[in-house]
Amino acid sequence: MRLEKVGEPLHLREVERPEPTGKQLLLRVRACGVCRTDLHIFEGELPHPKLPLVLGHEIVGEVVAVGPEARRFRVGERVGVPWLGATCGACRYCRGGQENLCDKALFTGYTLDGGYAEYALAQEDYCFAIPAGYSDLEAAPLLCAGLIGYRAYRLAGEGVERIGLYGFGAAAHLIAQVAVHQGREVYAFTRPGDTQAQALARRLGAVWAGGSDQLPPEPLDAALIFAPVGALVPQALRATRRGGVVVCAGIHMSDIPAFPYALLWEERSVRSVANLTRQDGEEFLALARAAGVRPQTMPFALEEANQALRALKEGRVHGAAVLLP
Repeated sequence: MRLEKVGEPLHLREVERPEPTGKQLLLRVRACGVCRTDLHIFEGELPHPKLPLVLGHEIVGEVVAVGPEARRFRVGERVGVPWLGATCGACRYCRGGQENLCDKALFTGYTLDGGYAEYALAQEDYCFAIPAGYSDLEAAPLLCAGLIGYRAYRLAGEGVERIGLYGFGAAAHLIAQVAVHQGREVYAFTRPGDTQAQALARRLGAVWAGGSDQLPPEPLDAALIFAPVGALVPQALRATRRGGVVVCAGIHMSDIPAFPYALLWEERSVRSVANLTRQDGEEFLALARAAGVRPQTMPFALEEANQALRALKEGRVHGAAVLLP
C-alpha cells in the first residue's frame, strides 16, 4: 500500500521485490502496526516524506534473505523493525548516546519504505529480536507505541508514584501495564465521553479514568501526553503537583495555547520526547516480557490500510490497529 501524494488514499500497487545489500535484511512482513505517526505523514503534518512511500514502522517480519555483510540474524528468524531506521554514527548526538537526535537519521515508513507491504528491507543493526510468547499481531505495537511510550515513561524520572496518561491509545495502554506492574498508580485521561477507552484503562489496572477535561482526584507526580493536542499541556500542568513533570510524547502536536505562568511555577517542567534509541528498544522489550504486557489489538487486512487510518483518526481504535498481509 503506497502513499503517492500526501492527503490522498493509499494505493495498492504491485512492485518488484527488493533485494538486500550490505547489512540489509529482506523481511516477509507478518504484521505491521498502524501508528498515529503514519496518520501525521499521510495528512502532511510531518513534512517532506519520501514519495512514493510505503508507510509503516512497527514491522514484525521473517528474514527471507540477508545482504552480504549481514551477520546478526539468519534466514527464518523473526525480527522487529522500529521507527529509527539508520543513523550516521559520527555526529555529536550519536557519539553522545543520543542517536535519536542524529543529524542524518533515517526513519522507517517516512524517509525509508516501511511495512505496509508483503516485503520490506531493514538495516540489521536497527532491528530487534522479538521476545518469545508474543504473536505477530501482539508484537507489532511494541515496536513504536511501546518504545516511544517507554522513552516518555522513563524520562518522567524517578520517584513517580502517581502517573497520568493523556490519550489512552496504543502507547498508553502498554505503558499503563508497565506502571501497574511496577506498583505505580495510573490515572487515564481519554477523549471526553469515551467510556470504552476508560473501561479498558480500568481493566488494565488504572485507579481512575475520566475525560481529559477533568482533573484527577489526587495531584499527579508526572503526566505523559500521547494525544497530539497542545491544549492538553496546560491541562496536564493543572493536574500535576509541585515539582512534577509533563512529557509530550508525540512526534507532532497542535499548537500549545498561552497559559499563566502560575501553572508552570513551583518547579513544574515540560519536556518532549523525540524518536527512540536502540537501547530503549532492548530495555523495553525485556521489560514488556517480564511485566507480562499484553497488547490489545484490532486487526485489518493489508488492503484495508486506508480504513485502519480512518478508524484511528476517528477514535474508533481501542488499543492498537495492526495490518496483516
